[in-house]
Order: sequence, then C-alpha cells, then structure tokens
Amino acid sequence: MPDRIESESRKLLGRLRDVMARPGAGQARLDRVVQLIAHEMRFDVCSVYLFRDPETLELSATEGLRPESVHKTRMRIGEGLVGRVARTRQVVNTADAPAERGFRYMPETGEEVFPSFCGVPVQRLGDVLGVLVVQSREKDTCTADEVYALEVVAMVLAEMTELGAFVGNDNGALGRRHYRPVLFRGATGQEGAAAGRVWLHEPRVVVTNLIGDNPDHELGRLRDAIDSLRQQVDEMLASAVSVDAEQVAVLETYRMFANSRSWMRRMEDDIASGLSAEAAVEKEQSLARSRMGQAADAYLRERLHDLDDLSNRLLRILTGQGRETGAQMPDDPILVARSIGPGELLEYGKRLRGVVLEEGSVGSHAAIIARAWAIPLVIHASGIITEAMNGDMILVDGDQGLVHLRPEAPVKKAFDDKLAMLTRAQAQYAGLRDLPATTLCGTTIGLHMNAGLLADLPSLPSSGAAGVGLFRTELQFLIRNQMPKRAELSALYARIMAAAQGKRVVFRTLDIGSDKVLSYMKPQDEPNPAMGWRAIRVGLDKPGVLRMQLQALIRAAAGRPLAIMFPFVTVPAEFRAARAEFDKALERERILGHPLPERVEVGAMLETPALAFAGDAFFHEVDFISVGGNDLKQFFFAADRENERVRRRYDMMDTAYLTFLEGIVARCAATDTALSFCGEDAGRPLEAVVLAALGFPVLSMRAPSIGPVKHLLRRVDLREVRAVIDAAKSGGDPVRLRLTEWLAGLA
Repeated sequence: MPDRIESESRKLLGRLRDVMARPGAGQARLDRVVQLIAHEMRFDVCSVYLFRDPETLELSATEGLRPESVHKTRMRIGEGLVGRVARTRQVVNTADAPAERGFRYMPETGEEVFPSFCGVPVQRLGDVLGVLVVQSREKDTCTADEVYALEVVAMVLAEMTELGAFVGNDNGALGRRHYRPVLFRGATGQEGAAAGRVWLHEPRVVVTNLIGDNPDHELGRLRDAIDSLRQQVDEMLASAVSVDAEQVAVLETYRMFANSRSWMRRMEDDIASGLSAEAAVEKEQSLARSRMGQAADAYLRERLHDLDDLSNRLLRILTGQGRETGAQMPDDPILVARSIGPGELLEYGKRLRGVVLEEGSVGSHAAIIARAWAIPLVIHASGIITEAMNGDMILVDGDQGLVHLRPEAPVKKAFDDKLAMLTRAQAQYAGLRDLPATTLCGTTIGLHMNAGLLADLPSLPSSGAAGVGLFRTELQFLIRNQMPKRAELSALYARIMAAAQGKRVVFRTLDIGSDKVLSYMKPQDEPNPAMGWRAIRVGLDKPGVLRMQLQALIRAAAGRPLAIMFPFVTVPAEFRAARAEFDKALERERILGHPLPERVEVGAMLETPALAFAGDAFFHEVDFISVGGNDLKQFFFAADRENERVRRRYDMMDTAYLTFLEGIVARCAATDTALSFCGEDAGRPLEAVVLAALGFPVLSMRAPSIGPVKHLLRRVDLREVRAVIDAAKSGGDPVRLRLTEWLAGLA
C-alpha cells in the first residue's frame, strides 16, 4: 500500500476514533461518522443502513441525502443495490447505479442526482450488520484504494455497532443489539421444548481497541502472536504424530495457514491502514467467514473453517481472553454453539436443558446424543452466535425448529403454558408406566427404547419400556480420538447388560459413514455419502473391526442371552457374510474356553426397499427384522432427510408407503420372522398407532416417547384404526387427515 494512502487511512481512522469518543447519543454519533467519511474521502453522499430486523434494512444516518428519509427508508434484504450488498456480502461499485441490475429508486431520499454508487458490507465475523454507502454526482467508480479504505472503515463501524456505540431510543435499527428480542427459525434436530439461559460453548472474543496509534507497535504485537500461534500448532503436531495420520494431516493444514505469507501480508496492510493488531485479525476473519458461507465446495469450506479456528486462537493470544472466562454456568443452561463434537457435548452431561447450533444436521453426532438425552435440539439457527450473550433468556421449540432469544413477556407466557401442559401430560404418562400397551381390541404392543449411552439405561425402568430395541454402539467410537480396545468395549457392553436387569437389549453393530465419521478413519470423498460406504459395508470391508466388536459382545454376554443386528443390510449376501463373521467369533471364543451366550439372536435392519424383496430364504435365515424407518423413508421417497427443502414433503402415512410397509409385515408373518419398527415415526403417537394397526408387534423409540405412545394405544381399537386407513386409501383421501378427524371424535 503506498505510504500516502496509509497515512490518509490512518488519519481517517484517527479522526473517526475522536468522533466516537465525544459524548452524545447514538444517533448523533452515527451522524457525525457519516459526515466525517463524506468530508474526508470527498464524496457527496455517505449513508449507513443498519438492520431493523433480520430481513429489513433501514437508512439510519446520511450526509447528502434528504434528512427526513432517515429511519423512513427501508428495504428487504436482496432488494435494490443496498439489499444486494447485504445479501451477497460483496462490494457493489458502479458509475451508473440506475443502469445496474436490481436497482431500486427511492424518491424520498433525493438520490437521483447521485449516479455513482459504492456499497460495502458492514460485517463482523461473517454476520452482516448493515451497509456503508458512498455516492457522487460524477459518473465514476471508486478506486481500489478507496474501496479498501471503505472496507476498513466498515469493519470499525461493525465493531462499534456490536459494542452498542450507536444505540438510540428506538427498538428499530438503533435498538440495543444484545437486548432486544430475536426469533431464529432453524430446523428440528430433536423434538421437545425447553426454557433456560444461554451458555456459549465458545465465549466471544471482544475487541475494544480497534484503532492503532503506532503501526510499528501493532505489527510487533501481531508478529509475536503469530510466533506463539505457530508454536502452539507445532506442539499439537508433536503430540499428534504418534496418534493418528488423519489428525496430523489436519494439523499440517493448520501449520500451512499459520505460516501463510499472504494471510500475514493482508493483516500487515490492515495495520498499516490504521487498525490495531486484533482488529486486523478480525477483519480478515470476517472476510473468510463471508467466503465460507458462499463456498459450494466442501473441501474449501473445511479449509476456511481451519482458517477461522486459527483466527480465533490468534485473537485469544492477542487479547488474553481464553475460553475460561470465569463465568458460571447457569442452573438451567441451554448450550449455544456453531457446531460441537460428540466428546465435547458429552462433557457437559445431562445438565443441559437444550442445544442450539448454527450448523449441524438431523443425523449428526450432536443430534444422536440429544435424542439419547431427550433434550430439544435446534440446528441451522443462523446468526445466533453473534446475537446471544451468556445468561440471556432463551426458549427452544424443537418441535417447530424455533428459538426465542430474550423473548417478550407474551411469548414467554405462552411458552410457559406449553411447558406446563407438557409437564401435566408427563405426570399422566408416568401413571401408565407399569401398565401394558394393550389396545381396546386386546392387542398388546411391545414398546422398547432406543439408547446409545450407558447413562441412558437408568431410564429403562422409569420409562416403562419392555427392553432396548436399539443400542447404538457407534457413540463409543465417535467420542474417541482412536479406535477403542476390545477389552474396553467388552467391559462397557457388560455394564449395559447388567443395567438392563434381564430385559432384552439389541446391540446394533458399528453404524458409521454418511454423517457419522470417525476422526481416526480416513474420510471418503463421496458425492452422496448417505448411499455410499457406510454401516455393514464398512464392517465387511474392514472385517477386523467387525470381528473385534463381535468378540467384545460375546464376551460381555458371559453366558447371558445376546441379541445383535447388522445395520443397512441391502442384499442377503451382506447378512450372510456378517453372520459368518459372527459364527467365526463364536467358534473362536469356544476354543479359547470363554463362556458362550445362553441364547443368540442375530437380526438385520431393513433400511432399503431392496431388502424387502429378498427371497423367502433370507427371512427364514434371520432371527428377526427391525425396520429402520428413518433411512427406509428417505430411500423410499428419494428425499434426503438432511435436506429441509424435501424431507418434510413426504409423509409416513402416504398410501404408497403404507402399502409397502404392509408388504413387509406380510412377508414376516408368512415366514414367521420376528418384526419390529425402529425410528422417529415409532415415537410419534399417531404414527405409532398406524404402525400397530398395520401389524407391527414391537415399536422402538426414544424413552420419553413411550408414555405418549402407550397412552394413545390404550385408547384405540386397532380394527377401527385399520378401517379408517382402508377407507381413506380406497377413497383417495389423506390418511393423516381422516385419522386425525376420527381421533378427535373419540370420547
């Protein structure tokens, strides 16, 4: 950067700091800012647009446009050139704004005499807070140096906006950012509702000294921090070399970024322009986050995540703000995080009331644990990390994927009423705990619980479950940095069987792949991982791992009955190969003199339509079939259950799907094969009643769902339910609608 430009930029930032330091209300301070920028950079117009709400920008201050348009001119995100800057997070720089695609004329501002336009996003860590705009009467574009200077100023404005420097008396664009109520619309990761206080997984680094008086001093601070960061990465690499090659590869990428000259040069330029060392780091981090949100390539997103993490480490070194801030976790914590691994989540234990993530998926590790703990989880709550503060009141509606942060009194009252109703219902369900799930027609349905942690087992007797229909063994692999040993697994499985107190536990063998990836196993670059190398396919390709787990299960049984099932079996040959491995493991244990299980059941999960059409021989070979409803439904409808756009379009009560399920029930009945249904639909009362009416004798679900499902089953006659289903199918009516109407008429 030329010395003159550096000097001018530093002068501008110095004057900007002086303006900020003067006493006065937020509006007056913002007015002085736009006046200063217009005067110092010689533009006819300088305006700042801030978000009034997540979708609406508001003209909050201007020098050059009509003053009466301030707080009156508004536009939706994506609307006009200002809205385009906010949506794309990209600079729009044009000499002829009216000729630009998407231009919106705002007559109340008097801007028609200013054809040139340059808009820069005011953003912090990828979160756009507003737009800085300069305009001129002359048809000319801003130079690269002018755009850079505007980006530096916009970064300072973002930080000052975040710190509340422009707070006014209204509740609109100048409302106090971290005090007003905000609604986040995400997606359901786990159903349920909870109220509590925010606990941030990663406390925000607060940058207060934005402008550096002495560039040489700031450069020295940055270089010292970079040296410390490189040393940290080298130490992590040294400790990881003997552990795992994949972890080493990730840390090598960290080292590459930490030694990147281009990254360092950009920050040095930012400091030369007048920013402090930490402000320079955060400016580059904001740009990286912005690119991260737009990157379509998964590899590029991962690399940008690496750079983001390194920037956080560097900021903590510069500011001295570690993860341990001294804050006390509230009694009713709801965890808020960008993303979180299974090990980190398990460290919090069951004290969490709920979890809210900016990222994640319905099949992620966090979702699996949230389901195991029966706590609500909302994913894809974009922007909540920036908005939430430790201790904020927060309401999590996992049923609808909504999060109310700092809710207003009427919202809080309605939510409290909902929680009270749920509490009363749970008390009612508790009274059914020891009663069988017997319908009015005399059919008893076996209700089993799903589990994945030893800590889940104490809820077995209190839930009223007849047993564990699915124990997910992969969690013990996911929370570690290396493959668990056979002795460790055997001891764990033995404790699980003991905790079940004689009730049947069905262990599903390792189900990894798709969205469940082991950190110590080489990742597969697959275009469609849900249909790729996963579950039993991995087990058969890596027989050593499968064999080790089977041996651990046999030893854990120690003479007790043992039930296992293989996941994602698609063709009979896969089951036969896996069963052969189990038989070999049994024989080896017999030769070694270890006690064999008293009784063995070996089943398969039916999760693809193909297996439903296997020959009769297969159904005679398996000891039982467990229909894995989550995967089966996504493959039946060709609708990715991770994709919010399509997954909710398809209903379990679709007549074609019900007919398909009827076929599975008929095949198992004809071959006398034990059958159960496992998945989210089994835990929804109306869906559970339909499954029972179709002929599924056993349903497996999360423990809290057993009470509601049992309550409804005990109120219905399955013959009448079946009659409603058949009438709806024959008449072409929606089955769900007809059943809902029928249930509403029950006494």
